[in-house]
Amino acid sequence: QVQLVESGGGLVQPGGSLRLSCAASGFSLDYYAIGWFRQAPGKEREQISCISSSDNTDYADSVKGRFTISRDKAKNTVYLQMNSLESEDTAVYICAAHEFCGGDGAMYWGQGTQVTISS
Repeated sequence: QVQLVESGGGLVQPGGSLRLSCAASGFSLDYYAIGWFRQAPGKEREQISCISSSDNTDYADSVKGRFTISRDKAKNTVYLQMNSLESEDTAVYICAAHEFCGGDGAMYWGQGTQVTISS
């Protein structure tokens, strides 16, 4: 069945790095834009990055220069490399498939993976 599964979350010290994965099954991500979102306690969900089917990328100002989104079509997986992590990055990270970056309304959502940065 169609699904997205995130992995790679965990606990890391400030300044550390994590690599999140978003693995698609039941459909090919070749034809979709994949966005990464995060939601922290007491805050609204925000989009932090997106990669289009042609591998164009977008980043929120809060993560630009620290996070890198990429796609491995052979593995049907999108990655989010997170460097120089800060306590403010603590959140549940969720990936979603869209028709295109900036499009309204995701077609598929993952369950999310917890990222915690200690202080």
